[in-house]
Amino acid sequence: MLTRWGASVWRKVFPRARLWGGQACDNRGMSLTTTLSTTVPRVSIQTEDFDLSVEIAALRAGDARVGAVCSFVGTVRDRNEGDSVASMELEHYPGMTEKSIEAIIDQAIERFGLFGVRVIHRVGLLAPLDQIVLVAVTSAHRGMSFQGCEYIMDYLKSLAPFWKKEQTPQGARWVDARVSDEDALARWTTPKI
Repeated sequence: MLTRWGASVWRKVFPRARLWGGQACDNRGMSLTTTLSTTVPRVSIQTEDFDLSVEIAALRAGDARVGAVCSFVGTVRDRNEGDSVASMELEHYPGMTEKSIEAIIDQAIERFGLFGVRVIHRVGLLAPLDQIVLVAVTSAHRGMSFQGCEYIMDYLKSLAPFWKKEQTPQGARWVDARVSDEDALARWTTPKI
């Protein structure tokens, strides 16, 4: 397994890894491919920021099938609907949100043949320029990665149980799904003629 990657790459991604019988293993002797799938969750809802390069490295670590990685990072804009935005507060329904996103991921994996998926969505008070969401996927080819990433993001924007409240000069307001978000989602469900 390590012949393609080399021990130095494994040590950068997994600094406490050891080699046993030519395989990268954690400190318990478990294969890191097994450990990765059980220790890196597919979905994280968190207040902390995330590091794109760390998340991508973990997502693709040790999977020689991967020929494409696609990611999307959404950020807080300083304007919406013509008004300036001072901050955005995101709320979610713990448990339900993760379950909903896991179901979307399962559908994307089946539909696009994805190998790995990582979704991070932040909650709490965020300012313009802050990262809100990460969707990252791996697959054999770029087309499947692009489509899988876009599919997951379209579902997140329209159906995931998040509530957003913006602070504007006119006061606080709740943000509804846009018609364009609903149209983007509809293209995945509308049969092509």
